[in-house]
Amino acid sequence: MSSSTNRDVPLLTRPQIAQRICEGQQLIILHSEVINVSSWSPHHPGGALALLHFVGRDASDEIEAYHCDATLERMKKYVVGRVQVDEKGWKPLTPPIALGLVRHPNGVKNNWVKEGMVTLGQSILQQQVNIPITLNDDKAPIPTITASVDPSDIQLKEENVEIHRLIVEQLEPPNSELDREIEYKRSMAFQELKKRVRDAGLFKPSGWLYGYETEIIRYMALAMGAFGLFYYTNGWLGQMTSALCLGLLFQQLAFVVHDAGHKGITTDYFWDRMIGMTVASWIGGLSVGWWCDNHNIHHLVTNHPEHDPDIQHIPFFAISKDFFGSLWSTYYKRVMALDGFSKVMISVQHKLYYIVLSLARFNLYANSYIYLLGPKPKRDNYWRYEIAGIAWYWFYYLSMLKSLPSWKMRLGYLLVSHIAASPVHVQIVLSHFACSTEDLGPTESFPSRQLRTTMDVICSPNIEFIHGGLHLQVTHHLFPRLPRHNLRAASLLVKQYCDEQDIVYKEYGWLNGNQQVLTVLKDVANQLELLKKVADGEIQERMMK
Repeated sequence: MSSSTNRDVPLLTRPQIAQRICEGQQLIILHSEVINVSSWSPHHPGGALALLHFVGRDASDEIEAYHCDATLERMKKYVVGRVQVDEKGWKPLTPPIALGLVRHPNGVKNNWVKEGMVTLGQSILQQQVNIPITLNDDKAPIPTITASVDPSDIQLKEENVEIHRLIVEQLEPPNSELDREIEYKRSMAFQELKKRVRDAGLFKPSGWLYGYETEIIRYMALAMGAFGLFYYTNGWLGQMTSALCLGLLFQQLAFVVHDAGHKGITTDYFWDRMIGMTVASWIGGLSVGWWCDNHNIHHLVTNHPEHDPDIQHIPFFAISKDFFGSLWSTYYKRVMALDGFSKVMISVQHKLYYIVLSLARFNLYANSYIYLLGPKPKRDNYWRYEIAGIAWYWFYYLSMLKSLPSWKMRLGYLLVSHIAASPVHVQIVLSHFACSTEDLGPTESFPSRQLRTTMDVICSPNIEFIHGGLHLQVTHHLFPRLPRHNLRAASLLVKQYCDEQDIVYKEYGWLNGNQQVLTVLKDVANQLELLKKVADGEIQERMMK
């Protein structure tokens, strides 16, 4: 994005920007320009939450990682000011969402609602004076939803809510051990890395079918195996082999949906969305709309316990003791309660890890349908196409099950076809579960954060199709729109960048990587058991007094 616009804009100071944010404006820094995304936020294809995480921050790397040049050009009309940036870059502010605050739907300036108990907000907002109001009170402000408010992101479950009035000082980030100058230099070097990747032609799809020539043959072979064996064999062996082929087809097609969600196939939003919905919904019964909404946040706040939905798997998994505090999820808008069932599951999570992941596809169904039938998605033609596709999926899949001769064979076909698709789930969590979950604050640069929270899986180019190419997660997280077939070539440039910037590039073999994950899960389970013993000891001590 060019630093010049077609109109003069004022130079804004940091306190002025902080004050405007307190009043409710969603201001984001993009290469020394201030863009106000308040009016656009509810319509953002990546979801309003993706923008809220970068209010008051320099999001240049993140924005350019996710948007094409044409979109960056259209952003110019939202520029409302400019800022001075020194050799340390822009000193970030804390986004209100990181404090657990969202705009109150009455549209009044500086009216915020604490939607949940976020760790950072507990320490910063504890001295704040709260003014309780009753929404049904005649004296209360009349609720008027403005264009800058997405009411679906605000859940007021009780009549009595608290208005919070932010002050500039509360947007100051906590002290950080990170060196702002180093982080800024890494960001500038990352801009150069992106140029090298672009000059190498790696952002352009390769081949006459965008690099999927060989993969389409594989998909066709699995489909023929799945449906050919199903309709032309009668015994257990033939039917279970059919189920295996169908599950492997689901597993392989998941990578196509992933590519389409990142605009990594044709690079055109409409066609990639259509490809993604056709594969995800009509063939697999899942929602690419839900996946994009979820996955975009994962990429932006990777491995943050309270913000990243891809590591929020209570009651089944906890990869950090932070989850013991019944954290509030800013994505799911609920408390991730550490209840009795959660404690039982987490205490044996390292033993049940593969069993739980083998059935993870059922969880994808649930998340997809909760999303599609909830308040978030627009009821547009994309939504209708997904709903129709899911209806067709269950029609053909249940028809297949119904045609089988016994309930045992039906249950076997259901389980085999779903369990065979589970390696994709192991692949996805493998690259993050064993990595850092620390919150280093808004000072941390985009490349530093992605390299700290993501790791690669080493494998031969001859078998990387099993991983869908996503074993190169480090490069994918730095360049999410990069065609998957170009990740290997780009990863060599990323490794050079890491050497130049003195950043650790984490990569493990498949077995070693899995062992790393299991070790983390076991350590967290042991910590939970230790806390339980301490609590039991305190109870016994009190009873003896």
